[in-house]
Amino acid sequence: MSTVSTQRWEHAVVTGGAGFVGSHLCTALLDAGTAVTCVDDFSTGRAENISALADRPGFTLLRANVSEPFTVPRPPDLVLHLASPASPADYLRLPLHTMEAGSLGTRNALELAHRCEARFLLASTSEVYGDPQEHPQNERYWGNVNPVGPRSVYDEAKRFGEALTTAEAGFHGTDTSIVRLFNTYGPRMRGYDGRAVPTFIRQALAGEPLTVTGDGLQTRSLCYVDDTVAGILAMAAHGMRGPVNIGNPTEITMLELARLVLELTGSDSEIRFIERPTDDPSVRCPDITLARDKLQWEPSVAAEDGLRRTIAWFRAQPDD
Repeated sequence: MSTVSTQRWEHAVVTGGAGFVGSHLCTALLDAGTAVTCVDDFSTGRAENISALADRPGFTLLRANVSEPFTVPRPPDLVLHLASPASPADYLRLPLHTMEAGSLGTRNALELAHRCEARFLLASTSEVYGDPQEHPQNERYWGNVNPVGPRSVYDEAKRFGEALTTAEAGFHGTDTSIVRLFNTYGPRMRGYDGRAVPTFIRQALAGEPLTVTGDGLQTRSLCYVDDTVAGILAMAAHGMRGPVNIGNPTEITMLELARLVLELTGSDSEIRFIERPTDDPSVRCPDITLARDKLQWEPSVAAEDGLRRTIAWFRAQPDD
């Protein structure tokens, strides 16, 4: 049910297109016959993520910081704004850059879409729900975010981006949409980006202890990247403003995830419990009723299958 939308776009701009999700999105668009301009400053994106796309017809790379005004080679009919540090390791290392990507970057991407009369999609995040007091989380929930906590640079950047996108649609009539992406995993993640899946896989393959934070009973809902990309493109094609949750409604505890990674890798690493980060959410699970009903989308890749594919990719990589 997560088949990529058959909507045909002539030219899409993908900000953050050399990142983990962005590079998969660029590939899916090119495969569908859409010309793609990938905009990235490589602060967290990687050249190897898009190296296979460089010689494909219709692909253009623009090295630029979206927080500064930028121009693209020809008008797009679709602008997908993904540019932002997204992992804890990155947004804690680049706090101001993260907030600028969510504010100035969103404004510049919106202005491009407005100027070109293009459809605009903001890739927001489940982090706007903070440490939620409603479970599972649906789009009507306003969240429980600490605005001055260590995670706030990412949470509040995305919340501001949503507000700005909504204001742009109301004031200028720009055709906008918002998706809230829940935990996504798959090939091209970086082993040291601080997220659980790549951390556990890297540690397991290296024979190191798997570091589970707290008691490991906090939950996440893991969505394989191909499913996430299909959800993004379904939302772009639909015409709704949103926001709409895109994620996997099947929860897993971090301790269960660590044990599953050990099983799938065949590693004999031990599990080691470490201190839990400040403001780390206790639960995270999307209500995807809206995505199912309106987009006819839901994830199709089971956790074991997706993890096997991700582990195989990590095995084939040189040391990160």
